[in-house]
Amino acid sequence: MPGWSVTRAFERGKDARATLNAAGSILGHLCRPANLPSANPTRSFWTHSSSNANPLAREGSYGPLTTDADICIIGSGITGISVAYHLAEAVGNQTIDLDVPLRVVILEARDFCGGATGRNGGHLTPHTFYSFAARQDKFGADEAIRSSALEEYTASSLVSIIERNGWSEDVDLVNGGNVRLLFTEDEERETRADFERAKHAGINLDNVQWLTRDEVQNTYGTPYSAVKLPGHNIWPLKLVTMLYQHAKQRTGERFDLRMHTHTPVTSITRSQSEGSNANLKYILSTSRGPISCLRVVHATNAYTSHLLPSLAGPDGIIPTRGQIIATRASVGKALIRTNSWSGNQGYEYWFPRPLGPGEERPLIVLGGGREASGPQFELYVDDDSGTNPVVGNELRDFLPTVFQGKFEHGTGPEMEWTGIMGYTTTGNPFVGPVFDFSTGEREDYERQYIAAGYTGHGMPRAFACAEIVVQMIVAELTGTQWSCPTWFPERYLTHNRLKHKN
Repeated sequence: MPGWSVTRAFERGKDARATLNAAGSILGHLCRPANLPSANPTRSFWTHSSSNANPLAREGSYGPLTTDADICIIGSGITGISVAYHLAEAVGNQTIDLDVPLRVVILEARDFCGGATGRNGGHLTPHTFYSFAARQDKFGADEAIRSSALEEYTASSLVSIIERNGWSEDVDLVNGGNVRLLFTEDEERETRADFERAKHAGINLDNVQWLTRDEVQNTYGTPYSAVKLPGHNIWPLKLVTMLYQHAKQRTGERFDLRMHTHTPVTSITRSQSEGSNANLKYILSTSRGPISCLRVVHATNAYTSHLLPSLAGPDGIIPTRGQIIATRASVGKALIRTNSWSGNQGYEYWFPRPLGPGEERPLIVLGGGREASGPQFELYVDDDSGTNPVVGNELRDFLPTVFQGKFEHGTGPEMEWTGIMGYTTTGNPFVGPVFDFSTGEREDYERQYIAAGYTGHGMPRAFACAEIVVQMIVAELTGTQWSCPTWFPERYLTHNRLKHKN
């Protein structure tokens, strides 16, 4: 087999996990606040496969700049747009009842949805029981159950919104399930142990299917055992576009939503006149001028530490470069099927795009290969203007080796790109009020919020994390007490991250 092998990939995966867990001691010399997103990023399939793929690319990048707002959202990916969506719904449902419109402004450094959301693998699959045993051992059964509940809640909420509004074709929603190939006996043993622990904890796993090697060979044409979970695939940029447009339609007497792309925020300062905190405002300096606002939501994921330097380093959010190719199968749709896939402990993930007009062979969007890039494994890399040739070779060899006869060795991809993910050493995002995370002080960050650090698994988590942030803002605006939903992991909350330093 040229290039890729199961044994080497499995060992590399273990090395990559160990390096992330020890990110401070091994790669501490690389710790620094993230740069602003690169000015000339690689072009992803989602954003550049056609001339009209991203109609909002330069929305608000010309003309007058909004100078005053109630809430500024920094970032226009799945998190930032979900915050805007939930705010619009809160106003529309009269959860917030104000005498004047709630003025919301989204600020984006590059094209609309030009960060990780516009560069990911296109999966919307809850990891219902994967890594359950490790989470239960470290955080307890209740927290492990909440982790699964959050992902189920996120995925079901998004699918419900898509179907309720008739967006399924607009966003290329595919309900094909997700098959995880289990390349080694160790991987299968660990996966079954996770399954049993989750089942014993009371999680409903009736929709999980275990497939033998013979079943996988006969059905899919590859000689490995597997497990199949419910799951969807999606065009992520189109989903975020529809969510933004839906929120924008709420603009009226009670709500005002604007967006400025190509308007990077370079600093945030306090502006407070004499008196109570009611007079507190923030001045956001941008490349096009200052914006004054009462509240700030940080939805910049990998780039968070550029504005919040206390989140630089292993206790914060680590920029981590991922790489993806779009490659054509050598056989037709009937032999490729419509389900999505993952393999090698989740390090590789792929799915076939729906056939376009005149297409006979599916285009496969495949991400991963980072485990081949040691010893740094692309940790602390915040530049998506180029690709890593070692990772690229790993991706090119993967499918022809795993599915022999369905993909040709030596065939180059039609597109290749990178994106910057926001990793944490525990896999737990930061959600809630902003603190100085090195000292625990809150005073300089009152009315600032964050949802970031999804560790490459944002699509089944970000929408609900954004909802939590909006719930907190609504509670503040209405003078009510916020309480944590039963489906949300309490360890994600920023004040708990301060207590436990994880």
